[in-house]
Amino acid sequence: MVLATIDPTTRLAASTSLEDLETPCLVLHADRMDRNVQRLRSRLDAMGVSLRPHLKTAKSIEVARRVMSSPEGPATVSTLKEAEQFAAAGVRDIIYAVGIAPAKLARVAELRASGVDLVVTLDTVLQAQAVAEASRQSGTRIPAIIEIDCDGHRSGVRPTDQAQLVEIGQALTAGAELRGVLTHAGDSYKGGGVEALRLYAETERLAVVEAARILRNAGLPCPVVSVGSTPTAHHATDLAGVTEVRAGVFVFFDLVMAGLGVCQIDDIALSVLATVIGHQREKGWIITDGGWMSLSRDRGTGKQAADQGYGLVCDMDGAPYHDIIVADANQEHGIIAVRPGSNARLPDLAVGDRVRILPNHACATAAQHETYHVVRGRSHAVEARWTRFGGW
Repeated sequence: MVLATIDPTTRLAASTSLEDLETPCLVLHADRMDRNVQRLRSRLDAMGVSLRPHLKTAKSIEVARRVMSSPEGPATVSTLKEAEQFAAAGVRDIIYAVGIAPAKLARVAELRASGVDLVVTLDTVLQAQAVAEASRQSGTRIPAIIEIDCDGHRSGVRPTDQAQLVEIGQALTAGAELRGVLTHAGDSYKGGGVEALRLYAETERLAVVEAARILRNAGLPCPVVSVGSTPTAHHATDLAGVTEVRAGVFVFFDLVMAGLGVCQIDDIALSVLATVIGHQREKGWIITDGGWMSLSRDRGTGKQAADQGYGLVCDMDGAPYHDIIVADANQEHGIIAVRPGSNARLPDLAVGDRVRILPNHACATAAQHETYHVVRGRSHAVEARWTRFGGW
């Protein structure tokens, strides 16, 4: 694995600290991030499967360089904006893992013409025909990967639908390139414990392996067999027949992943730094400037055993207060309170004091910000600012 060093253009003056930052803002604990990446990479290396990280959570060149196995990739993206940004930074091996809209194929062709091996995703004959036609018009075979529905969660072709699989494959090879199959075990986010997560992982594997078998038996190529979700990547016990694993939120983790048992609270690498701006003592509230515009409105832990509200509140070192959550949020106001049913006490925080709030969903929270403020260990020193981008 290639670990990038801090880019000197992002390094800050030694005096910059968390206390100096405007709030709310996004803090990235680099040590935790590096540990999370190494944990999954080591696991997959031992199973003989490559990691194609999903960069939709990070949306950052600096983070991508610390997650990919080389500066050229491989990588997974969820928007063409991501593909363009990472391509401009030298990434050359990219899967765009969202169903392709025919109107976007001109942008795909432009990226491929610049030397990027960009693969599109689809699950219908109509899309396959559009990709084949765009290939003929551009004079180059655009590679596509067929999405497989392994659990009825969202998009994809059921692996039992042999006729549709073969028809899509044949439509692609009429002008484009069939690169393989991929799936995403969305049901793994339902949790259920270790054994349930292992079952989700095996169901995910069997779905794409069977789809690949069907295509190959029909005389069609299927070099790539790709699976991907953070819960299944950490619980698969057998990846026979799989060529790569895509996962994304594992880089940072979040409270949903902790609630599923995929990580621990102290593995979560992202937090939102917020400032206390008031009190409602008779209500048991502390008010901060960290509302849902900085935390997101994601309430992904609401159906888990521990409902974390809009986020789990920590001190400035990143250590969680016992049973203190962001119980409610308005656009620019966060309401800190004791978790319902707990006999914990609110921390003694004055106006101007600061807290760090762990997110329910790292992707959604990070999307509210333009910059990662990078720290290490228990230090408050901000050693770098890493730019992140948004858009489509």
